[in-house]
Amino acid sequence: MRIMFVYFSFGDAGSAQDIHRYARAAKPLGHEVVVYGPPEPGSPFSFSMDLDSADALVFVFEWTTQLRRGDPLDLARLVAKVPRERRIVIDCDGAYNDAIRVDGDYNHQDAEASRVWTRICESLSDRIFQPTLHPARENVRTFFFHGYDPEWERPMDFRGKEFGMVYVGHSKFRWRPMERVLRAIEPVRERVGRIGLVGHGWDTLPPWAEPMGIEDLYRTDLGYLRKMGVEFIPPVLFEEVVPWMSRAVFNPVIYRPLFNYLRLVTCRTFETPAASTIPLFGLDEEYVLEFYGKEAADLVLPRNDPEKKILDVVRRPEEYAGTVLRIRKRLAERHSYRARLQQLVELLWGGGEVSGGGATVA
Repeated sequence: MRIMFVYFSFGDAGSAQDIHRYARAAKPLGHEVVVYGPPEPGSPFSFSMDLDSADALVFVFEWTTQLRRGDPLDLARLVAKVPRERRIVIDCDGAYNDAIRVDGDYNHQDAEASRVWTRICESLSDRIFQPTLHPARENVRTFFFHGYDPEWERPMDFRGKEFGMVYVGHSKFRWRPMERVLRAIEPVRERVGRIGLVGHGWDTLPPWAEPMGIEDLYRTDLGYLRKMGVEFIPPVLFEEVVPWMSRAVFNPVIYRPLFNYLRLVTCRTFETPAASTIPLFGLDEEYVLEFYGKEAADLVLPRNDPEKKILDVVRRPEEYAGTVLRIRKRLAERHSYRARLQQLVELLWGGGEVSGGGATVA
């Protein structure tokens, strides 16, 4: 099967890592994964506009339903060439919902924006999926989409770490969860060591924010960040995410408040446990236990006296490493890209329902 992803791709944002890993997993299974668009020299993605050879289309929507390349007729060509029953939509950011606002975050500015997004998705496919076990709409099914690759795994060696904490990710809607982590660090700041934030928006707005009128989405408290001695590192390509995480004793796992509310999984859900670091979950404990298992309770940042947990992780990371290794085993067994690709093929070709490896489609 030749699967064509329709995706607004960037090398340093979104689900670039996942698309790349799907392509790698496809070859041994006798499939091929390409991304819709004209060839792009030097890109890690295999682009193609040969719709005649595409057996199925997978629309992956995150921040937009628009296409990055091509012209206004692209969508018309896509739906004309590939029949509806061979098209699915994966709504990664929870936008295929009514307008939701939670803790300063939102999926749409208003109800009309939600209706537009909904109409676009439903014009492309009858089958719409989100990476959550708890879709809010009855017609949405679960497909985690993101996955885990054991090849990412780094030895749990805490000698000579450059940083006490690193976070890899942009600031979009993430200031409040990040502030909670930093406030927890504040009482023990001198004992944590260097703190690095890798990505767009933490110290300066990304270049697209002002033209798009979305400056508030990337808001941070720069004065507080400087007071805390945070180091700002430019965004890195997806191949450098796990290596950068591995430069710190611990990495907070934080989501946008909307993602936490909808219990979505993201790229970081899988990448952080693979790094040579301790993932510290700034998420609802119920979600963490449901997805990672009961052993992950020891890695949840508590509401009460969180600085004690942080200090203990910094002092004794080896004591937490065994928990990380057990989480890795769980992820490798249930969420590999090979398993994801097989589930995806079954969805596209069989058109039925699949379950397995923790990625239930119901």
